Amino acid sequence: MTYRVCFVCTGNICRSPMAEVVFRARVAEAGLEDLIEVDSAGTGGWHEGDGADPRTVAVLEGNGYAVGHTARQFQPSWFSRLDLVVALDAGHLGALRRLAPTEQDARKVRLLRSYDPSAGDDLDVPDPYYGGVDGFEECLEMVEAASAGLLAAVRKDVEGSAA
Repeated sequence: MTYRVCFVCTGNICRSPMAEVVFRARVAEAGLEDLIEVDSAGTGGWHEGDGADPRTVAVLEGNGYAVGHTARQFQPSWFSRLDLVVALDAGHLGALRRLAPTEQDARKVRLLRSYDPSAGDDLDVPDPYYGGVDGFEECLEMVEAASAGLLAAVRKDVEGSAA
């Protein structure tokens, strides 16, 4: 059975595609690509059909990640097929939980940085869109730092459901 993870930010051109690309790489490194499906979306549809922000692409490619992305908007109907919905900040967390058709679906929504033990109390990944490339680099650092803990949690869920 495939475990499905979807990362969600505002427009699906900066943070969530970055998280998708990084996490997909971690899943592949772990040899779990046949068991875990990784995707992303935005809470809004302003950028639907667009590629990732050029700064996102540059930072990812500069750090050895392959990027292929088309932005889309998260749909409430997706909850039924997703196992985990990963929000990039508290605003997304609240919006997604309000969209959830059931309480069980709302419990599927988690903050990405909650999987990073060094994050402390600040669990938001700041939106780099209105700043320079340094904000995108900081975003990548936060995403990479949380990805190991997220992979461990997802692996535990996958192994638990296979038992």
